[in-house]
Amino acid sequence: MRYALYFTPAASDSLTLAAARWLGRNAFNGAPLDQPAATGFDQPALKALTADPRRYGFHATLKAPFELADGRSEAELVAEVARFASDFEGFEIPQVVVGRLGSFFALVPAAECAPLQAFAGEVVRRFEDFRAPLSSADIARRRPDELSSEERQNLVQWGYPYVFDTFRFHMTLTGRVPAEDAPAMEDALLRYFADFHGRPLAISAVALFREPSRGADFTVHSLFPLTGGAANRKIA
Repeated sequence: MRYALYFTPAASDSLTLAAARWLGRNAFNGAPLDQPAATGFDQPALKALTADPRRYGFHATLKAPFELADGRSEAELVAEVARFASDFEGFEIPQVVVGRLGSFFALVPAAECAPLQAFAGEVVRRFEDFRAPLSSADIARRRPDELSSEERQNLVQWGYPYVFDTFRFHMTLTGRVPAEDAPAMEDALLRYFADFHGRPLAISAVALFREPSRGADFTVHSLFPLTGGAANRKIA
C-alpha cells in the first residue's frame, strides 16, 4: 500500500469533471470514462498519450507516493491530514494555464505563486515522519543520474526530487508526447480546457490518495478542506 498527498478540486468541481473525462478515469470513484472526441487524436492515440496520468488520477503532487514508516498506521495518517487541513486557510493561484513541461503537458501557474510554494513545502515537512525510506529500486526508478545534485539530495532526504526550491506545481494532463504531436496536443488542450486556461484556481483542500498495490490505480481516500481561520496558521 502506498499513499500520496495531492491537491485536487472537489469531486463535483467542473475542473475535476472535465479533467477526469479528458484522462478517461474518475479518481474519486475509480470509474472509467469515455474520453472526448474531436480532439484531433483518435481514441486509441489519446488513450495511450494519457495512460500515465490516468493511473494517478487528476492531481498535483504535494507529497509524492510513499509507503508508511514502521509503526505508523493509516488511521494515524488520516488523523494527521485532518489536523493539518484545520491549521491552514485556503488560498488562490491567480492564474493557471495549459503549459508544456519537457515532453508532457499540464495545468501550471502562469507565474510563481509564493503562498503555493510555501504550502507545498509545509506538506513535505509535516508528513515526513510517516514516510518509509525509499528502496534502492525506488531510487533507481527516478533515474538519479539524470537529476541535478540538489534533486538527488532531495530524492534521498525527502523521497522526491522536486521539493522546496525545485518544486513546480503541475496538474498533469498527458504522458510523454512525441515532438511531432506536441503542437496538435497543445491546440487540443487549449480548446478542451478553455474554460480554465487563464483563470484562478482555488487551493481549498488537500487530498489523501491511496494505491492498494504497486502499479494499481490511485484513488482518492479522503478530501480535507482547508478550514484554518485567523487564529490558525495562514500561508503568506
